[in-house]
Amino acid sequence: MSNRKFVVSPLAGALALAVAAPVMAEPAGEPADARNLDKIEVHGEYVEKPSSVKYTEPLLDTPQTITVVTRDVMDQQNLIGLRDVLSTLPGITFGAGEGGGGYGDSITLRGFNANSDITTDGVRDSAQYSRTDNFNLDAVELVNGANSVYSGAGSVGGNINLVSKTARSGDFTVLQAGAGTDSFGRLTVDSNTDLDNGAAFRINAMVHQNDVPGRDYENFERWGIAPSVAFGLDGDTRFTASYFHQSDDNIPQYGVPYYPAFGGGLPGVDPENYYGYHNIDRQKIDVDMITGVFEHDFSENTTLRSLARFQQVEQLSIVDPPQGTWCLPAGFNPSTGLACDTPDTYQPSGPRGLSRDTKNTLAISQTDVVSRFATGSVEHSLVAGVSFSREEYDLDSGNLFRTPAGAPVPLPPMSVSDPFSVYTGPINYLRASIAEGSLDNQAIYAFDTLEFNDRWMLNLGARYEHNEGETVTTTFNTVAGSPELGQPTAYTVARNSDDLFSYRAGLIFKPAQNASLYLAYSNSKTPSKASVNGSCTATSTTGTANCNVDPETAVNVELGAKWDINNRLALTAAVFRNEREEYKVADPGNPENPSGEQQLDGTARVDGVALGAAGRITDAWSIFANVTWLDSEVIQGVSDFCKANPGGACNNTPENPDPLAGLPISGTPERSGSLWTTYDLAQWTFGYGLTYVGSYDVYTGNGANIAEAKGYTAHRAMVGFDVNERLAFQLNVNNLFDKTYYTRIRNNGWATPGEARQVVLSAVYRF
Repeated sequence: MSNRKFVVSPLAGALALAVAAPVMAEPAGEPADARNLDKIEVHGEYVEKPSSVKYTEPLLDTPQTITVVTRDVMDQQNLIGLRDVLSTLPGITFGAGEGGGGYGDSITLRGFNANSDITTDGVRDSAQYSRTDNFNLDAVELVNGANSVYSGAGSVGGNINLVSKTARSGDFTVLQAGAGTDSFGRLTVDSNTDLDNGAAFRINAMVHQNDVPGRDYENFERWGIAPSVAFGLDGDTRFTASYFHQSDDNIPQYGVPYYPAFGGGLPGVDPENYYGYHNIDRQKIDVDMITGVFEHDFSENTTLRSLARFQQVEQLSIVDPPQGTWCLPAGFNPSTGLACDTPDTYQPSGPRGLSRDTKNTLAISQTDVVSRFATGSVEHSLVAGVSFSREEYDLDSGNLFRTPAGAPVPLPPMSVSDPFSVYTGPINYLRASIAEGSLDNQAIYAFDTLEFNDRWMLNLGARYEHNEGETVTTTFNTVAGSPELGQPTAYTVARNSDDLFSYRAGLIFKPAQNASLYLAYSNSKTPSKASVNGSCTATSTTGTANCNVDPETAVNVELGAKWDINNRLALTAAVFRNEREEYKVADPGNPENPSGEQQLDGTARVDGVALGAAGRITDAWSIFANVTWLDSEVIQGVSDFCKANPGGACNNTPENPDPLAGLPISGTPERSGSLWTTYDLAQWTFGYGLTYVGSYDVYTGNGANIAEAKGYTAHRAMVGFDVNERLAFQLNVNNLFDKTYYTRIRNNGWATPGEARQVVLSAVYRF
C-alpha cells in the first residue's frame, strides 16, 4: 500500500470528511538500543517488534507465536471493535458474555478462557465489558501460549494486548467519515501537533452508530475522546500523559434458539428475530483511563521506564436470554423432539429482566529498567521490573420484572415466527445480591536475551508475584409476600492468597540473519482468585469449594521457525502443545475431603500447528494470513476419587466414570484460518479476505448436553480510490455472500447469528 493509502472507517448520515491517524512507522534500519521502548514498528502489514518493553528482541528473534493486527489491516477491513478483530484470527471463539462479571467480551483462546487475559499497553485490563471501538488503537497483539510470565496470573491460552495511540513527533491530521447500510455512520479525527522542543499533543475522537446487519432492533451508539501530550521526545528524559474516555449506549441481544439436533437454526425461526425486550434491554458502558509514562536514559544502553494508570469501567447491562419453552410453527418442541399443543409459541422463562450494574476500578504501577551490556563474548538484553496493582469490583444485581409487592411478573408468550419484543408489564427493581471484590498483586520479574554469537541466542524470563483477593457477597430476600422481602439474608466472605512463580526459556538458532528456529518452554499459574470479578467458593457441600486450592498449572512447548524476507514479508510456522496439567475439578462425596475442596486432578491438552504470513509479496501486493490446526482433548475431567468411585454425588457411572475424557475441549475448532490481501493499481486498491472456522463442540458441566457449532466461511471485499495525496475513498462489503452462520453458542439452546452483509462507503482527508 502506498503511503497515501488509508482506510476510512465510517459516520452517520453524510460524507462529512473524517478522521483517523495513519500508523507512523519507525525507520526500518534503526539500531536496537535500550531506548526503543513501547514502540510498535510497522511497515505496512509487516511488524518488526512487539510493543511491550518486556520483549527485548524483534519478532524474528522472539521464541513465541505473536500475531500483530496493525492499524492498516484493521482499517482496510473496516474492523472496528475488538470482537471484529479477533474474529479474523484463528483459534478464537466467543461465548455469550455473561456470568458474575456481567455482559461483555467472552473469549476462548486455543481452548482456554481468556476473559481476564486482556492488557492495554502491556498492563492488565480485566474488567468484563464490550470493547467496541479501536479508534485509539495502533494495533492488537495476540500472544499465544501459556504466558503469565509476561502478563501475570492466568494467561493459559495466551494474552491479547491493545496498543494505544499517543503523542509523537511530526504534524498530521486525518479526518475519516463513513456511511453505510444498517444505519451505519462514523466520524473520527486523529490529529498530532508537534509543539517543537520535543513536545507534542495528539487528540483522537470518535462518534459512531450502527444497527447490526441481519438482526432486528440490535443497535450500537457511542462516542469517545483520547487526548495525549508528550514532553522531551528528543531528549534523555521523556514523559507522556494520556486520557481515554468512551461512552456506549447499546441494545444488545443473546440471539435466537439454536438446537444442533435440528440443524442449529430452527425451522420457522428467522435469524433477524429479537426474542428479548428491545424497549428494556440495554448495555451502557463508561470507560475512563488516565495513564502517565516516564522514561529516562541513563546512557545509550540503560533506560528506566515507569508507567502509572488509573482506570474505571462502569457498565449497566439488562439482557434477556432466549430461554424458555419453544413450540415451533411445525408443531414440535426442539428440546424434546415431541409434538406440542400451541404451534408458533415461545414461553419466556429464566433470568428475564435481570439487571447487572457493575463498576471496576484499577490502579497499577509498573517500572522497568532496560539494559544492554556484555559479559565477555555474550551480549545481554536485560529487562527487570516490578509492578503493583489494586483492583476493586462492585456488582449490584436484581430483577426488574416485579410487581409493586415484589411478585414476579407473569410473562406472556411470544410468537416464534414474529415475536412481539416489547415489554408492557410493571417495572419494579428487586435487588438479589451485592458483590464487592478486591484484588491486590505485587510482582517482580526479569527477562534476558543472551546472544552468544551470530547463530545462537537464549531467551529467559521469570516472574514471582503475590496475588491476594476477596469477594464479599450479600444476598437479599426475593420471596414475594415475605415480611423480609428485600432484606439481607446472607453475608459471605471468600478469600484467596497465593504466591506464584512463572517462567519461560527459549533457545534460538539463526541459520541466517533473516531467519530463526526456536524451541521454547513456558508455564502459567492460575490462582482461584485470578480476576477481581471472579469469586472463589469458600465452603461447599458438593465438593466445589476452591478458595484454598493450590493454583492451577499450565505449560506450553513450542517449536517454530520465522523467516523475514527483505524486511517486508514475515513468514512463521510453529507446532506446539498447550496443556493444563492441573486444573480444578469437583470432588463430592470424598470422605477424605470433608472440607469439600476441589482437587487439581483435571488435565486437558491442545496440540496444534500455526502458520502465518504478514507483509508485502511485491510492492503492490500485500498479505496478512494465519492458519491454525488444533487437536484438543480432555484427558481427565473428574477427580481421582470420583473416577475410582463412580455414582452417587459424583454424577458418573461405572460404565462411564469420566464423561469428559476423550472429548474435545469446549469451544475449540480443529481447523480455522483467515486471509486478507490487497493489490495496488495506480490510484486503486483492491482487497479481499475470508475467515474460516471449522465446527466445534460447546458444553458445560460433565458434557452431557453437547451443542455442535457448525463451521462457516465468511468473505469480505474492499475497493479504495485515491483522488489525490490528501483525499481517498473506500468501499467495504462485509459478509460478501450474505452467509448465515452462528457464533456465541450456548449448549442450552441459543446462539447469536453472525452479521449479515453490510456495505460501507468511507472517505478520508489528510492535511
